[in-house]
Amino acid sequence: MKASNKTIVITGGGNGMGREIVLNLLAKGARVIAVDVNETALQQTAKLAGDKAGNLTTAVLNITDKAAVEAFAQQTITTTGGVDGLINNAGIIQPFVKVSKLDYAVIERVVNINFYGTLYMTKAFLPHLLQRAEAHIVNISSMGGFLPVPGQSIYGATKAAVKLLTEALHAELMETNVKVSVVFPGAIGTNIMANSGVTSNMPKPEDTSKKPVLTPMPPVKAAEIIVDGMEKNKFRIYVGNDSKFLDFMYRVAPGFAINFIAKQMKSLLTE
Repeated sequence: MKASNKTIVITGGGNGMGREIVLNLLAKGARVIAVDVNETALQQTAKLAGDKAGNLTTAVLNITDKAAVEAFAQQTITTTGGVDGLINNAGIIQPFVKVSKLDYAVIERVVNINFYGTLYMTKAFLPHLLQRAEAHIVNISSMGGFLPVPGQSIYGATKAAVKLLTEALHAELMETNVKVSVVFPGAIGTNIMANSGVTSNMPKPEDTSKKPVLTPMPPVKAAEIIVDGMEKNKFRIYVGNDSKFLDFMYRVAPGFAINFIAKQMKSLLTE
């Protein structure tokens, strides 16, 4: 589905990769509804939109609130006259700790945002999308959705759930007008840790004494890959060579791949 002249809703549009997807879509001539829980972040996205801001609408929404999501969907459909695309980008990571040390409150927050938020948005918009001449759903999973990462077990489980949900949607909707894509970003240079309320001993950019575990891709490049994949109706969209490589390795030699990533991530894991 080409972005031009389409109306597309995106969650997590206030910063990071979500913000860059918003700006990319606007540049391609789309009308965008950017959703985020952070109003200040949305205002910054609108400011960065510049002369394209006239095609941007922002909405503060807690995607874990099912009733609020359903009300938002109905209001958006009525106000815009029709929505053609949904990009479920919002997500958070967990603290870099083992499951045994992870609080239930943190677990529930990660599950609610990453999985239920995606599910609620999809359920709320899908009946309408099925009535459009052409429509597309893009769900952001993660490299951690197909490869287990120590210290991100719950995050990975939610992204694996998003992966399977999206794959099942693809199968269910194959004979409809709604295309479905699942995205597997590798390391992306965003502020997801700060937005998730997470700290770690990951090296800071100015710390040249420590080699980064993975070289992050700039979010503007990640956004370009995702939007391009949507426009080409790709089912699976891999963002970054790390994602492609580890997906291949996990298929060929899962034990080796797990040991490899465990060694790479060991320094970030809090006991």
